[in-house]
Amino acid sequence: MKNSICLTAFLALNLISCSKRKSAAATEVNELKLQYDTTAIDSFSPGAVSVDVAREIRMSSQKYQDSVREALRIEKETKKIEEALLKEKKAEDDKKKKTAEAEKSSQ
Repeated sequence: MKNSICLTAFLALNLISCSKRKSAAATEVNELKLQYDTTAIDSFSPGAVSVDVAREIRMSSQKYQDSVREALRIEKETKKIEEALLKEKKAEDDKKKKTAEAEKSSQ
């Protein structure tokens, strides 16, 4: 009986000690896939940009730049018009003040 208990204990210890163990370092390591905003693209790879697409991109970029320039030009023109209107209004106010002062002084 003692021998069977010892044999069972020995087998149990042997099974526990010989089982596959995962090291702590191996379980903690998870590969992180970093997302980069720039990647090298080979001209023959599936993500490569064709010449026609690159031309369209440049053209649309040029159109965008032209529209931005046009918007800035219009904004400058409206500022000039507003400044001119303010100057005219100030001139009219000054003229009214002068006429009012002239009337007061003549009375």
